[in-house]
Amino acid sequence: MSTDADNRRGAGLMMASMAAFTINDVFVKAAATDLSLGQILLLRGVIAIAVLLLLARRFHALRRVPARDARLIALRCAAEIGAAYFFLTALLALPIANVTAILQSVPLTVTLCAALFLGEAVGWRRWSAIAAGFVGMLLITRPGTGDFTLASVYVLIAVGFVTLRDLVTRRMSVAVPSLLVTLSAAIAVTLFSVGLTAVQGWSPMTPRLSGLVLGSALFVTAGYFLSVAAMRVGDVGAVAPFRYTSLIWALVLGWAVFGEWPEPLTFAGAAIIVGAGVFTLRRGRAVRTQTRIPAGSGPRPR
Repeated sequence: MSTDADNRRGAGLMMASMAAFTINDVFVKAAATDLSLGQILLLRGVIAIAVLLLLARRFHALRRVPARDARLIALRCAAEIGAAYFFLTALLALPIANVTAILQSVPLTVTLCAALFLGEAVGWRRWSAIAAGFVGMLLITRPGTGDFTLASVYVLIAVGFVTLRDLVTRRMSVAVPSLLVTLSAAIAVTLFSVGLTAVQGWSPMTPRLSGLVLGSALFVTAGYFLSVAAMRVGDVGAVAPFRYTSLIWALVLGWAVFGEWPEPLTFAGAAIIVGAGVFTLRRGRAVRTQTRIPAGSGPRPR
């Protein structure tokens, strides 16, 4: 059981991770005015792989894993490719805060799919939070209006891929090093970007573009490393809610860098998603604690 100091440290690491991921998104969005998505992913991937390889060697994460875990890693890599492509494609067309807000529904979709496909028990409180979260998604995407575009569909597809990725990760053995999983995903996305670049083309690099791509690679690598560290330091239920601080970064950076500011309905939808997500994470933590109560104490309400 983590101490309060561990949880505070984990919360700090998670907030730093979310800041790094959002800054990476800003670099990608800025570079995409002159470079194709495939080229950005390819260049960023090469740098990220080099950094992750050094870290994996440093922490002895390069090892053989059981066949079952190897299959799960392969499936997770496929989900990572889909998530990266659809999320970043949507990011280039939509305000960064809108895309970030919709992505915050992932804890809700993971809980939903875990109940439907993995047989995890979910009570009426979390079902209600999931329903509220989907209402929030509707307020942001507004299907049936002019604001609902192909990019809106892409970000919803990205949520599906991230959900699959997280569910697969939960099925892996605890003996599988997190750095190995992250490195495998980086290699898979980079290989995918080679084909994407062949279709989308290659543009000349300038010092400005090189700086943007380098910044993207460094911040996305830092984000992954910090998020892994955060989840290993504190309790999941105490640390995970701080992932929502990425929305604050998205609002500030979207306004400061791109002049984007969400509409009131987007703010309302984001608030609902964040509230529902935090409740779901907290409730899940409480339920897991209750299930560790000795037999004979009787079931607790969910």
